Amino acid sequence: MLDIRFIREHAERVQTAATQKGYQVSIAQLLELDDSRRTLQRQVDELRQKRNEIAAKMKNGQPEKKLIDQGKQIKTELIELEEHLKKADTECIALIKAVPNVTADDVPLGGEADSVEVKRWGEQPTGAVDHLDYATKRGWVDFERGAKVAGAKFYYLKGDLALLENAVTQFALNFLITKGFTYMTVPHMVNSRTAEGAGFAPKGNVSDDQYFVEGEDLTLIGTAEMPLTGYHADDIIDEKKMPLYYVGYSPCYRKEAGTYGKHARGLFRVHQFNKLEMYIFCTPEQSLDMHEKILSLEEEIWQAIGIPYHVVNIAAGDLGAPAFKKYDIEYWSPVDGTYRELTSCSNCTDFQTHSLNIRVRRADGSLDTAHSLNGTAVSLARSLVAILENCQTADGKLRIPEVLRPYMGNREEI
Repeated sequence: MLDIRFIREHAERVQTAATQKGYQVSIAQLLELDDSRRTLQRQVDELRQKRNEIAAKMKNGQPEKKLIDQGKQIKTELIELEEHLKKADTECIALIKAVPNVTADDVPLGGEADSVEVKRWGEQPTGAVDHLDYATKRGWVDFERGAKVAGAKFYYLKGDLALLENAVTQFALNFLITKGFTYMTVPHMVNSRTAEGAGFAPKGNVSDDQYFVEGEDLTLIGTAEMPLTGYHADDIIDEKKMPLYYVGYSPCYRKEAGTYGKHARGLFRVHQFNKLEMYIFCTPEQSLDMHEKILSLEEEIWQAIGIPYHVVNIAAGDLGAPAFKKYDIEYWSPVDGTYRELTSCSNCTDFQTHSLNIRVRRADGSLDTAHSLNGTAVSLARSLVAILENCQTADGKLRIPEVLRPYMGNREEI
């Protein structure tokens, strides 16, 4: 969430960004409530000071009745004011949590259709067989048995397609390790503080995407971004150690309750998939460059695999609450004759780190809130869709991208 001081100092900018992102929040109402809260806080502080002064006087010999009466009166007033303050704090925090991050100056206005292409790479093949039909015919994927044991949108990967998933993972992981990333396996569940701090819906709210654990303060992660965000909660990191580069591997669990038409078909939109996620903690002045760095790493991965794509600067109305700016890489689908989402990377500035109290210690000893960024290295289900659609051969086989062959027994085709 945003710092209330930032909201107060940049009220117009915050309100504009919230409106552009489609959030129904009133910054004026929030600031009015915060004014009342601050007034209550001052009154409580003054009464506590008076209470302490009276207590000090009463220690010196026999207390006067006047002091005793004053002490009782202050106690009564303090109980009432503290209750009002507690309520105001709760209401104020709830409103602050509803305020999304501001956006960068170069973020396009509008919704999904208004996102702007900034780069295109690779040739655009045509005439491929749909990935689900192709993989089912080859005996590589089984949604029918997945549905039998877990319900719709669950599946089994088998044989060479399961090996191909592992190959993509190993290639991307090894690549990122050479770039200085520290590999992590992460918890598959997080508590509400971590989930909310990362910008995901709190338990008790209606969520189209998250699975909550009944009777526990836990949610299944929709991305390794969630536990990676919480890794440094309440930490103070020396600025000389920044930026910190992490890459986390995990299964991801998502309800995907929306209506997506044909784009929900097969492996493209499922309830469980594996993903390799990049995450960076840095100083505020580093985050713009780090965002471009994550994007360039994503591009290097997909250029090496050989999948045609374009890069899109996501419009404000399609940004999530934490994102200051976001790029998507969309692969070319020869089946649909269009581009479809493959990866994303976001600069969340201090939105997540302020929520989780992650700070940086400067050389002069002062403290600032750190910045955080995240980006998909490979989202395995969609990665397989992109490869299945773009690497079919004329005789019905699948050409293995050259960089993946060492992880596939050096085979060229399957």
